[in-house]
Amino acid sequence: MEDNLVYSRVLLKISGEALTGNNGYGIDPEIIKMIAHEIYDVIYETEVEMAIVVGGGNIFRGIAGSAKGMDRGTADYMGMLATVINAMALQDAIEKLGLETRVQSAIEMRQIAEPYIRRRAIRHLEKGRVVIFAAGTGNPFFTTDTTAALRAAEISADAILMAKNVDGVYDSDPLINPEAVKLKELAYIDVLNRSLRVMDSTAVSLCMDNDIPLIVFGLKEKGNIKRAVKGEEIGTYVH
Repeated sequence: MEDNLVYSRVLLKISGEALTGNNGYGIDPEIIKMIAHEIYDVIYETEVEMAIVVGGGNIFRGIAGSAKGMDRGTADYMGMLATVINAMALQDAIEKLGLETRVQSAIEMRQIAEPYIRRRAIRHLEKGRVVIFAAGTGNPFFTTDTTAALRAAEISADAILMAKNVDGVYDSDPLINPEAVKLKELAYIDVLNRSLRVMDSTAVSLCMDNDIPLIVFGLKEKGNIKRAVKGEEIGTYVH
């Protein structure tokens, strides 16, 4: 492992929307391949232990379903199943590059994924396998952001790398306000007090309580995952 590596074990959070490319819906195979190559490069060059949590908003979002009159619990379970589809697509792309992976699902579906077992997940990481956590926490009313914070705490990750379509945290929505200012560093309490849209408040509180730093950066720029793992100044650092 490289001597200048800041984090030896990380959890990478990828939003479901990041997988859509320009389609706005579903999975773009080219985007999946690009993400897989980024993951391969950083693991091959640094030997960092990496777990991944992927969202499902590109296929189904529980909150959106409940807003249209669907029972919130049912809608959230549908969203969890969407994350399993994304996890399988990501697993396929990563394994085609020669890395070993395991998908662990919080909802049991043994034909396609292991059940989530904390000690087994840690053992996979120690053996150099990429572990993809699917189906959220297994409970409705929790987001995949909360899943990322929870799993990061459970596996003792050194940091959460949050890959987004924007290149950091801004004081307002940069897609709406061209004058939005990018924030290079934040405290978790400031994220809560200022209601900044980094993670939901449950996830932020979990990270704050367990002292897990968060690096928010743009996914589309090549090499950003590696830069984040090496501790280079990139995106927004939340601690």
